[in-house]
Amino acid sequence: MFQGSYPLSLDAKGRMTVPAEMREQLETLCQGKLTVTRHFGTTFLRIYPQPEWERMRSIMAGFQGAAGEAARRLIVGSADQVQMDGAGRILISPILRKAANLDRRVVLVGDLQRLELWDEEAHARYLDAQAEAGIPEELRNALGF
Repeated sequence: MFQGSYPLSLDAKGRMTVPAEMREQLETLCQGKLTVTRHFGTTFLRIYPQPEWERMRSIMAGFQGAAGEAARRLIVGSADQVQMDGAGRILISPILRKAANLDRRVVLVGDLQRLELWDEEAHARYLDAQAEAGIPEELRNALGF
C-alpha cells in the first residue's frame, strides 16, 4: 500500500527516480513493471504497478457504450508500460509529461494501490484548495470527525 508525498525532479530525458521506500515495494509487488497513464479531469498522471493495472484493464474491458469507449480511449490509449532501471528510475514519455504539464519539479504521491505524479505547483494548489474546502460530510461521518 502506497502513501506519502515525495518531491522529486525529472531529469533532462524525463526520468524520475522512485523513492527507495516505494522502490522496494514495487520490486516485490511487480518486479518494477509499471504502467503510466492519464486520468479523467486531472492534471496528474496515474502510475499503476502491473497487477493493479491488469485489474483496472479488466474492469475497463467490461465498460460498454460511448462512456466506456471514452474511458478506454483516454486511459488505455494513453498507457505507457515502463520498467524501473537498476537505479530505480522510470521514464515518463514526452506525451504524458505534456498532458500533465510536468516540467522539472514533480511530486510522487501514494494513493493506496497506485501512485500519482503531479507538477509540484499544481499539487500544492490542489492541497490548499482541499484543505480550505474542508472534509466532505460523508467522509467526516465515516471517520467519526
